[in-house]
Amino acid sequence: MSTRGLAALHAGKNLTPFSFDRRTPNTNDIDFSVSFAGICHSDIHQVREEWGPALFPMVPGHEIVGIVDRVGSDVSGFKPGDKIGVGVFVDSCRSCAQCVNGLEQYCAEGMTPTYNGYERDGKTISFGGYSNRFVIDQKYALHVPDSLEFSGVAPLLCAGITLYSPLRFWKTDSKTKVAIMGLGGLGHLGLKFAKAMGAHVTVLSHSAKKEQDARAMGADDFINTSDEAAMLAAEKRFDLILNTVSAELNINDFLKQLSLNGTLVCIGLPGKPYSVNVGSLLEARRSLAGSMIGGIKETQEMLNFAAEHGIVSEVEVIDANYVNTAYERTVASDVRYRFVIDAKTF
Repeated sequence: MSTRGLAALHAGKNLTPFSFDRRTPNTNDIDFSVSFAGICHSDIHQVREEWGPALFPMVPGHEIVGIVDRVGSDVSGFKPGDKIGVGVFVDSCRSCAQCVNGLEQYCAEGMTPTYNGYERDGKTISFGGYSNRFVIDQKYALHVPDSLEFSGVAPLLCAGITLYSPLRFWKTDSKTKVAIMGLGGLGHLGLKFAKAMGAHVTVLSHSAKKEQDARAMGADDFINTSDEAAMLAAEKRFDLILNTVSAELNINDFLKQLSLNGTLVCIGLPGKPYSVNVGSLLEARRSLAGSMIGGIKETQEMLNFAAEHGIVSEVEVIDANYVNTAYERTVASDVRYRFVIDAKTF
């Protein structure tokens, strides 16, 4: 099926117009027109091979929303005209304990990434959402609630679920004191979701200029991490800290801010391993954990929760010809708060 999009033809190269063929939809497939595709920082890392060898040509994009055009004869629950979403993976083994329990992102055989990977046949390269069309198996498709502003939904399919999942796993509620490290594309959604769950939320940022936005989005408190006195005063304060920062930092400064039995969850991927002071963990039975996106069931739950509470990403909608500039601005943290591509411009 003829498709237009953008691709990096080689590592580190600018994205350029690219034509390719999607698979012919089968009886379980949904064929849809892409409306918006979010730009995730992980797209940039993979295009530039900053996370290891990658597959080229590469069509990035795993934050995809669109309108259903056709459904296969065995598809139930979707019909032409429905709003649909696709996130970070498009298949998995479907039979391991993780897949059976709705944790496909932790598939024992490895999930099939939306791009920069191989389909289950081990031969066909998966191409992502920077394109005008997409084909997805119904098992990995998501219903997008009509009430949500469409362009703002796209980042929920990676950034949103990445923050929602740990908040749910660690049972965030009105009694939970949550801190969000970093107020960027990830952090601002963590703030919104945590507030909607009733938590007391503090934003931790090295940028004082983020305080106004943080409070406008509902933050109860803001701590400038460059302020040593403020950081000292925050020790033993939080039940849950979500670390969205990928830059190098001293993680021990933040472990000390956990209360008894508190957990710091790493979401951002640092360039170098952390050096952890185990004493900080022992002295208050603290935990250092990680979390990665979410399964299909939980991602649908997240979208429904977002609709109930009116949560979408703050976005800048751009044309396809602006993507390379958007990459540079994303690296420079010059975006409020996510770029989303208008797929009509592919």
